[in-house]
Amino acid sequence: MTIVQIAIDVPLDTIFDYIADDVNSDDIGRRVLLPFGRRTVVGVIVGAANQAADPKYKLKMVREVLRDVPPLPAHILELAQFCSAYYHYPLGQVLLGLLPQRLRRTQALGPLTQVCYTITQAGRAIAVTDLPQRAMAKRKMLAALQTQPTLTRRELLQISASAGSVIREFMDSGWVRESAMPLTATPNAAVLLPAQAAAHALNVDQQTAVEAILGASPGFAPWLLHGVTGSGKTEVYLRAIAAVLARGGQTLVLVPEINLTPQLEARFQARFPQAAIVSLHSNLSEVERLKHWLMAQAGNAHIVLGTRLAVFTPLPQLQLIVVDEEHDSSFKQQDGMRYSARDVAVFRAREARIPVILGSATPALETYHNALQGRYKLLELKARAVRDAVPPTVRYIDLKREKLMEGFSAPLITAIKQGMKRGEQSLLFINRRGFAPVLMCGECGWLSGCPRCTSRLVVHLKEQRLRCHHCGHEERMPHHCPSCGNVDLAPVGQGTQRLEAALTRLFPEARILRVDRDSTRRKNALAEMLQKVHAEEIDILVGTQMLAKGHDFPKLTLVGVLNADGGLYSADFRAAEHLFAQLLQVGGRAGRAAIKGEVLVQTAFPQHPLFTALQHGDYAQFAHTALAERKQAGLPPYTFQAMLRAEAATLEGALKFLRAAAALAPVATQVQVYDPVPALMARLAGKERAQLLIESRSRGALQKFLSAWIIALQVHKTRNVRWALDVDPMDT
Repeated sequence: MTIVQIAIDVPLDTIFDYIADDVNSDDIGRRVLLPFGRRTVVGVIVGAANQAADPKYKLKMVREVLRDVPPLPAHILELAQFCSAYYHYPLGQVLLGLLPQRLRRTQALGPLTQVCYTITQAGRAIAVTDLPQRAMAKRKMLAALQTQPTLTRRELLQISASAGSVIREFMDSGWVRESAMPLTATPNAAVLLPAQAAAHALNVDQQTAVEAILGASPGFAPWLLHGVTGSGKTEVYLRAIAAVLARGGQTLVLVPEINLTPQLEARFQARFPQAAIVSLHSNLSEVERLKHWLMAQAGNAHIVLGTRLAVFTPLPQLQLIVVDEEHDSSFKQQDGMRYSARDVAVFRAREARIPVILGSATPALETYHNALQGRYKLLELKARAVRDAVPPTVRYIDLKREKLMEGFSAPLITAIKQGMKRGEQSLLFINRRGFAPVLMCGECGWLSGCPRCTSRLVVHLKEQRLRCHHCGHEERMPHHCPSCGNVDLAPVGQGTQRLEAALTRLFPEARILRVDRDSTRRKNALAEMLQKVHAEEIDILVGTQMLAKGHDFPKLTLVGVLNADGGLYSADFRAAEHLFAQLLQVGGRAGRAAIKGEVLVQTAFPQHPLFTALQHGDYAQFAHTALAERKQAGLPPYTFQAMLRAEAATLEGALKFLRAAAALAPVATQVQVYDPVPALMARLAGKERAQLLIESRSRGALQKFLSAWIIALQVHKTRNVRWALDVDPMDT
């Protein structure tokens, strides 16, 4: 019998000792079933010992060592231990959190299969032209099955969103039969872009970047690939990945949004048709995600495309990590272990002694500062990749001088009309979905507030609903004011739905498409919308930040930005950085082909320094100004921060806990502990929230302080208060 040390998914920073039969060093990293209280839980073996840590306790037996999949490799265990220590989060919760959901269950792992559909002889005998001309989904699916006799459900859904009902009709007619087969390694990616298998010719900047990356000495090399929008950063990634594939290595590519994954998957598959490419994101089924994860762990997946959590994927032959749009806040986890996938990727690359490429048109100021200090190697792509393509012209429309018509200025309306006459497309950008931000009573001033948050309920006119975009609360639109009874309630402000309605009135002949979280809820809805844009079936796009990055629309030449001033004056010191990045990214959608683009920004502050830098497309100017302000104010990257967050039934309860926590803080001359204050959104989902900022000019001093403080916090008795420590917080 052996004493094994096991990490369990519980909020305790403890490793538990158990007794196990027939366990040796090769079993470290394996999952086990074991009794914990009255439950049977899954744990992970992290070590073995000759004696128990505390001999006074009688040790329990492990019930079963699960050998259905290979153990977690040593490099992943070490990565989890680093994250546990740096982010001060229990190791058991880190380890179990990085496993696919299916591996966290106590049931044995069965065979991995997927539903597929095979055409029968009767189906082959049907001519596609015999089907009604309006039955486009049926025609497409029958043609696909006659070309490739067996297709998975996922592949059919990529052909048509109504595949479920169509396939049932085919089965009832005897044209198709259903069966199960092993889950395929590389599902066919939906072709959302006119991907070319051949490599594009590189311009001078791209060639310089590729030669620098491929010519570097073996070992850890962090590269910041700073390229203007449309400069061909993806082509640089592809050249670097091609070199890795030629050596038999694996590449991990991280993207901020699930919506960007199918596009990259299609482009990568077109370039590397023989490579096994898998994706890892939350839109996959449990079985698909597990299969892809196991392929990566076995070394059978050559390229892994994934969102934040994919940074923890086991990859035995990992030789390159790419973090696309590295500045994006989506890489920061906002609950549980509040890690930054970008920072974890850099640490993982350093430990593995491999290069990591951080790509962005608007790098995070922390990343850019690292490049200026020489910690990262800076590569710049200053020109657009498409020959003759030039950056769009940026013009400002002064709202103090212009009268708006349903939210649109006369110059913007004129520009849209002219673009339509030329057969070009326009994008109207507003980072606010719904019809209007708030419903208001003109008599008493009542506003539609969320009962569970310190935010407003957004008007969704088509559904006649008020919704909170923070906690999900929704209710019917009232017929009269709840405060004074006035029946004349009016939506105030603008959202994507209201813009869509206004554009329909202003341009009745236009083909208008709204792209936001509401319109893309249905599976494959976004893919179908993007296909329409590429097919030039749309004249005007109305969208939120979902369209701000990663999309390449050759016919889109005009971008109009509405309500751009919201981020100029905010309590969040990162608001201006986020606004600049967002506007530069969305402006970069215009004129990506040979046709020159234009960006029109409606603002009341056209002389603001941020807009001046944006007009010149000068990220460096903005970054140097912002970094100088940060240095003077003593803000990151010149200091390091942590935030202790608390939530309770009352604000006073949360503040009382934080005051007690501050009193428990160890004495540290290099660390500043500020007074607790309400959070920017003081109430969220019915809970009152407060926060306590800790700051230091030394990362080491801050970590030493937090390590001692977290022990005191864990033994401190709290009632009805939930708290979490956020290291390197993104929102303050």
